[in-house]
Amino acid sequence: MKNPLEKYEVVIGLEVHAQLLTKSKMFSEAPNQFGANPNEMIGPVCSGQPGSLPIINQTAIDLGVRAGVALHCKIHEESVFARKHYFYPDLPKGYQISQYERPYCTGGYVEFALKDGSVRKINLVRIHFEEDAGKSTHASHGTLVDLNRAGVPLIEIVSEPEMRSSEEAGQYLRKLRSILRYANICDGNMEQGNFRCDANVSIRLHGAKEFGTRVELKNINSFRYVEKAIDYEVSRQADALEQGEKIRQETRGWNAVKGVTEIMREKEMAHDYRYFPDPDLPPLVISPQLIQKITTEMPELPDAKRIRFIEEYQLSEYNADVLTNSQELADFYERVAKGSGNAKSAANWVMNELLGRLNAVGKEIDDTPVSAENLALLVKNVDSDKISGKIAKTVFDEMFASGKSPDAIIAEKGLVQISDPAALEAVVKKIIEASPSEVAGYKSGKTKLLGFFVGQVMKETKGQANPGLVNDLVKKHLDG
Repeated sequence: MKNPLEKYEVVIGLEVHAQLLTKSKMFSEAPNQFGANPNEMIGPVCSGQPGSLPIINQTAIDLGVRAGVALHCKIHEESVFARKHYFYPDLPKGYQISQYERPYCTGGYVEFALKDGSVRKINLVRIHFEEDAGKSTHASHGTLVDLNRAGVPLIEIVSEPEMRSSEEAGQYLRKLRSILRYANICDGNMEQGNFRCDANVSIRLHGAKEFGTRVELKNINSFRYVEKAIDYEVSRQADALEQGEKIRQETRGWNAVKGVTEIMREKEMAHDYRYFPDPDLPPLVISPQLIQKITTEMPELPDAKRIRFIEEYQLSEYNADVLTNSQELADFYERVAKGSGNAKSAANWVMNELLGRLNAVGKEIDDTPVSAENLALLVKNVDSDKISGKIAKTVFDEMFASGKSPDAIIAEKGLVQISDPAALEAVVKKIIEASPSEVAGYKSGKTKLLGFFVGQVMKETKGQANPGLVNDLVKKHLDG
């Protein structure tokens, strides 16, 4: 089938598991720490020892409430923890503590922009607390179980099935991750599994009211793979329907090497998990005072920062979108803008030069060899005419390679811009005298030849002449 979107409408809902930034686990004092040796970060509760009793982690509750506030949810004063039963080697209790019929949050939304500039608002069904399971590694000699992750506190953020393309799903996830990171709820590290996505994907004929049979794509660990997995699954389902097949409700995994989704198991229904309220945990009570306190203490979130950047720094909507994509990038830009005193030029240097170079070498803003202070100093050197914009790019290249300050590089390489009219006038006269045919052409009306003379002067001075001054001097001598 050439393009399934011509005939079918895509319906996507996302379930995101976000690991909370706590020092201990959801229901025990066992440490919540990544990178330890297998089965070091465990205790009686998370390893399912008989007689051990769970105790709710208050910090996890606070962070969960912060997520509810940040995502515009209704936070319920009372919610209930439930046991979700299933058998798996890395689930030693034989059940997972989650929330089912009475989650602590319902409603809310995530708003984001698409590449065409349009804005989408995706509503949320709920957010609920749960604990993570352990990790199984399947080896040739058997299954290895690491319980370090068992009991780690999570929130599950469930969207309505309102997304209609892989691009929307990808942008939703990027914005959601940004909000959680800004609010210091989750570090969003997808490689470590701290921010994981399950995508429920179905298709239906355009105009149909009933949803198609959904397929769950499980635990995808990058935005790009989410988009690729959805696109593949849409095509797979469309091809199956065109051939008269029925779509089965199942769970599939994404094989990044083959670029396909692969069946893992038939999809369970809610009743298969035998949910019931956990008898060892009382109802969770979240007071209005706690909600008010957390709301008051909420840091500036991406949308608010974006609006402030537009108003305070006179940035375009596009530039503000890019520069508020992450807390780290926004903070870096703001230090450059304030340090240089030129917010617009700072935005251009950060977005075009620095981010372009970082993307080319696969680095994030946290790993930049160019400090915000040094980049601000480079902008000031251009604004003060100490160096030209062209020379500044050469200086920047050296800054990125060495981490040195622009002043040190300018001094070492003798790159200070020549702005002495007397010194430049001698060069201008020399170039004009050596180019009689071009002078005649200019005087006959070919005024574009002005650029030829300016270029020759810049070449003679190895790019160090002040371009504006050169232009004025050339024009003065040719028109005189």
